[in-house]
Amino acid sequence: MKTKLEIPVEMHTTLHPVTAREDSSIDEMKTLMQQHHVRHLPIVSAGKVVGIVSDRDLKMAAALNLNEKNLIKAADLMTLEVATFHRATPLQKVALEMAEKKIGSVLVNDDKGELLGIFTATDALHALIKIMRGEK
Repeated sequence: MKTKLEIPVEMHTTLHPVTAREDSSIDEMKTLMQQHHVRHLPIVSAGKVVGIVSDRDLKMAAALNLNEKNLIKAADLMTLEVATFHRATPLQKVALEMAEKKIGSVLVNDDKGELLGIFTATDALHALIKIMRGEK
């Protein structure tokens, strides 16, 4: 019998996350985040994830003057080394790595290694609440 922490991360993953392109501007990414109420945008090029931009990255860029801000694209801000897990990875393993490395989000891939979803610290908190309440 599996414990609730051994369930696959996919069960608490936000599927089909909003993404942006490498050439997306700061304003475009900010708008996407606001419209979809998200704080992390996987950056995709030719159908593959090449990085991730967080709301924190955009806040740091906000200090730039207008000319500088217009020159900056997602490719300039994105984190290249994105933590990625297979959809069947136990929730406990994913949450422990996020906590140990102070990661706000990880990407979840399907069986083909393609982006399935995103698992964030907020998703982890929602999972914890469900587990504590004894929900399935």
